[in-house]
Amino acid sequence: MPSSPTPAVLVTRGLTKHFGDRVVLDDVDLQLEPGEVFGYLGPNGAGKTTTMRLLLGALYPTSGTAHVFGIPSSDPTARRAVGHMPGDLHFDARDTTRDLVQLVARVRGQVDTARADTLIERFGLDPHRAMRELSTGNRRKVGIVLAFMHRPRLVLLDEPTSGLDPLLQQQFIDLVREEVADGVTVLLSSHVLPEVEVLADRVGILRAGRLVAVATVDELRQRAVQRLELTVEGEVDIAEFAALPGVLSADRMHGPEGTTAVDLVIQGGIDAVVKHAARHTVHSLTTHDDDLDEVFMAYYGA
Repeated sequence: MPSSPTPAVLVTRGLTKHFGDRVVLDDVDLQLEPGEVFGYLGPNGAGKTTTMRLLLGALYPTSGTAHVFGIPSSDPTARRAVGHMPGDLHFDARDTTRDLVQLVARVRGQVDTARADTLIERFGLDPHRAMRELSTGNRRKVGIVLAFMHRPRLVLLDEPTSGLDPLLQQQFIDLVREEVADGVTVLLSSHVLPEVEVLADRVGILRAGRLVAVATVDELRQRAVQRLELTVEGEVDIAEFAALPGVLSADRMHGPEGTTAVDLVIQGGIDAVVKHAARHTVHSLTTHDDDLDEVFMAYYGA
């Protein structure tokens, strides 16, 4: 008999949350598959943290549904295989990392403390130092340990590397890649957009509580506007380029004698421009690629 398809790890349908008259999350549909990293982007107040609290059962939706491993998120059993690192970490100032690991292990049960020890060593933590003695970055590292130490199958990460230096950010990226290779699914909310570019299979962009885009990073770039500077042999009518699909503008630039230089602004892919340029002798072709930061801002420019 053929094996049944692997169920989605996380599914929301019409997920909506109001606080009084304020709409914080509005009709959000998400579906995350096993072994996927989903980048969840938006400025403060867009609804990212509210989404995670709904998925953890810490809040109840005004309308819509959320299921984790096929179980309603309000059911405590849905959270047994979920790891979470909140954006705001609140620890008792007297507790040590060891105290917190033992506390979480008692609450969760069946936690491999050797796994916690490995993560503590990996992130260079002193397990016996009290929270009041730790920097913001070290407290973030404690949060990473607590989120991953019980080998979760779904991890919700809210600004996980805020305050970490670049070397430790890379350690975190390596850890996520290892977990994903083992089938773990990650919902990653981050303002460190290069980190999302490196890790995410898909990206969702929240604007005022609404999911305005869900796509791969490459697909988002295809929607973005980019610039291309082109120099070809001889005198060429730049109207040829202005008429190509996706070209928003074509302006003549100063180029070497005997050439035509043009500055193009293109919506989406540059394939049509490159193919047309190949009809001429091309002297130079320079692209100015958008990074995810610019693509993200394109959705908020208004």
